[in-house]
Amino acid sequence: MSSDGRAGEELSVDDGVRTLLLLMPRVVARTKRTPVPRQLEEYNLAPRHLSLLAYLFFDGALTVNALAARLELAPATVSLLVGELNRYGVVDRQEDEADRRRKIVSIADAHLDAVRCWLENGVRAWRVALEPLTPVERRTFVDTLRVYERELTNTGEHAGEQRRAGLPTG
Repeated sequence: MSSDGRAGEELSVDDGVRTLLLLMPRVVARTKRTPVPRQLEEYNLAPRHLSLLAYLFFDGALTVNALAARLELAPATVSLLVGELNRYGVVDRQEDEADRRRKIVSIADAHLDAVRCWLENGVRAWRVALEPLTPVERRTFVDTLRVYERELTNTGEHAGEQRRAGLPTG
């Protein structure tokens, strides 16, 4: 897509950067405005809860450590989130039969439809965006988003990095 929104035209790196810098805040804002289903409203859930619940929804029951690895958070942080969701009855914690020290976390049956509803709009939007792409194009797109996320953690404090990014240094 060109900077004026036309699909199918060649796009320079600078035009792509400009377009995405203008587009991403709108995407994030719309994502944050995804309404929490009525059944879950009283729990004051946030996007961090949605990410945890999405892993449980798509991957099934997981240990706290497995959730922590997927969420890229400390196990203690995930344990607190799971404890909070468990108190609300949104998730269940069961002892792992193979190792009773570990807990297996799953979405409580009573809230499975509400979680599905919460994820529904994002799933639909991503399907519409990804289905026209070839498997290779989808992989490239997902990998590109991962690189972008990783690079956001770089501060770019050095003038050389700013010059490479096309930003003024002074």
